[in-house]
Amino acid sequence: MWSKVGHFYKPLAKGPYSTTWIWNLHAEAHDFDKHEISSSAVRERKIFSSNVAHLSLVFFWIGGMTFHAAYFSNYSSWLKDPKHCVPTAQYTWSIVGQDILNSDVGGNFQGLYITSGLFQLWRSQGIFTVVHLKYACLASLIFTLISIIGSYIHMHISWSTISWFTKFRSLSLHHLSALFGLGSISYSGHIIHISLPLNSLLDCGVDPILSPQDLLSFNLYESIFPGFGSGPINISLYLPTGVDVSIFFMNPSTGSIMLGQIAAHHIAIGLVLIVGGLVGFVLQSSSPLAKISLGVASLSHSWHAQLSINMAITGSASIVFAHHIYSMPVYPFCASDYPTVVCLFSHHIWLGGIFCLGSGAHASIFMIRDYLSKDRLYSLPVELVICHRDIVIGHLIWVCIALGFHSFALYIHNDTLQALGRPEDMFCDNSIQLKPVFAIWLESIVGFDIEVLDGKVLRMTQELGTADFIVHHVHAFTIHTTSLILLKGTLYARSSMLVPDKALLGFRYPCDGPGRGGTCQISPWDHIYLATFWMYNTCSVVLFHYFWKMQSDVWGTYEESSQSIVHLSAGDYSSNAGTVNGWLRNLLWAQSAQVISSYGTSVSGYGFIFISSHFVWAFSLMFLFSGRGYWQELIESIVWSHVKLKLVANVQPRALSISQGRAVGVTHFVLGGIGCSWAYFIARMIVLSLSKS
Repeated sequence: MWSKVGHFYKPLAKGPYSTTWIWNLHAEAHDFDKHEISSSAVRERKIFSSNVAHLSLVFFWIGGMTFHAAYFSNYSSWLKDPKHCVPTAQYTWSIVGQDILNSDVGGNFQGLYITSGLFQLWRSQGIFTVVHLKYACLASLIFTLISIIGSYIHMHISWSTISWFTKFRSLSLHHLSALFGLGSISYSGHIIHISLPLNSLLDCGVDPILSPQDLLSFNLYESIFPGFGSGPINISLYLPTGVDVSIFFMNPSTGSIMLGQIAAHHIAIGLVLIVGGLVGFVLQSSSPLAKISLGVASLSHSWHAQLSINMAITGSASIVFAHHIYSMPVYPFCASDYPTVVCLFSHHIWLGGIFCLGSGAHASIFMIRDYLSKDRLYSLPVELVICHRDIVIGHLIWVCIALGFHSFALYIHNDTLQALGRPEDMFCDNSIQLKPVFAIWLESIVGFDIEVLDGKVLRMTQELGTADFIVHHVHAFTIHTTSLILLKGTLYARSSMLVPDKALLGFRYPCDGPGRGGTCQISPWDHIYLATFWMYNTCSVVLFHYFWKMQSDVWGTYEESSQSIVHLSAGDYSSNAGTVNGWLRNLLWAQSAQVISSYGTSVSGYGFIFISSHFVWAFSLMFLFSGRGYWQELIESIVWSHVKLKLVANVQPRALSISQGRAVGVTHFVLGGIGCSWAYFIARMIVLSLSKS
């Protein structure tokens, strides 16, 4: 079957008569709804096998990281002195001068500075020797093989009926709640019995190589934590004297939350999930909202609805984690590693944005292919939303307009008056103030003191002013605009007043132009295309704001003698972030010196990524600015010249369609922008960190 080209889709099985076939091959390969499937059981089997196959890649990826750490890293040296030794697991060979990328990372090691946070994660999990890393690598590879073999068996050998897969993917919410709750409690047990004793010994100065292995021995554990086993779970055993489990306390040795508090957190989360699942099970049949709960549960019959919901939850969780990784650091010595914090924040912000974008895409596909496909009870919760779609979209429109005017207009006002030499009429902390009073009030309740580790500031309550007030309104504007586009694309995916039969056209369809009804940019795919740019805008503003604010008002060195903080960028945020010119001059230009002048240094690799990403981004503009007709005429002229030379290809070249061109353009636009900004962030932070270590 695999030897036949396009075996899963008949139009592709005819072969590559034109280059359009190549694009359709990639576009339709995983669109199981369009495949010639004999029954829904085959579709269920394909989806399940595809998920397991992707899981094998994750296990293999984890195995590769643990393999490099076990054989090529300085993990043992880092465990002994994490304050003056930075992680590395890659050493670049000197072929034609590539060894310039190796920097002095401490512990008599040279290599590439790792900013993934894996060393800190492994320490918090109780992985203290290279042998443990080898075990982790072996376990990952075993699970990789199991996943690959399981995927192949379910795809080509085992022909299970639809009932098994339906039951598997239709687990009730109370089942999942209990499952996650037990998993959370199990992890708290791992922290208490494995991570806590090893980290406690390491904090006391015990060599990792001499750490005990038989941690399940009661006598050994009691010698580390006297009083263990004398009664119910007593978290106070694992906390300093006088510290209550409900009081937020950071370990002065590691600059992270106490592991005992993390264990208590997982126990509490597990109990809440289990009890919540039981309460939901009892109320789902007797509640007046039984019909709605039944309708929500019925969404499990749609793969696209399930994927949309799960991607929205995962994306939101990723964004929440990004903000917690610096405000509530849970991994030892992570908060003092500024490049790692920047990379983790950037990584999870982008992941969250992309997942939320995917949620909107699959919600639109659900509306077109699955909504009202069986019975009306199946679509009850969606129906309630669609009945109010005009009100929802109408409110979002005026909110976006108001936020846009009241944020960017302030920047235009400030830049104009600054150019006219009238600083006294600008909106800033020294003239016309716009204080975020509610945020300042909230900070007075949940704020925290300055946390310092080895002279480096980990976190502190940020002083908020007019510049923060303005940029947070920009955040609100970009977030609401992205939500508006995604919601409009979903709620109007089946019909609109302009095109009542959009559901018959599908997820994406050609643009007919104003002369034939004006169907340009109204398909759900076009909404995802436009929302991708706004997602990019949203995440970019968040990242640049975070990067500048943390350098200006939080990160730096604490001087004991004067009890003052020397910030990385000398507190220039509040005085310059109130104008567009300030963002361009003091952030983008002034702080790009490290990546621009990186040639011949250990961060020159990031300089290469910086330049290459600019090229990728600029390459996207050819597809975004030029129409299909331009490319078709260009290709036809090239084909004509080949015909004259009697060099005719078997595959007829054709220009990209509008949707294909936009897909290529937006992909290069976003990837180029992400690579450019990431290289800019990491190059500056690594140079500053290595110069101070």
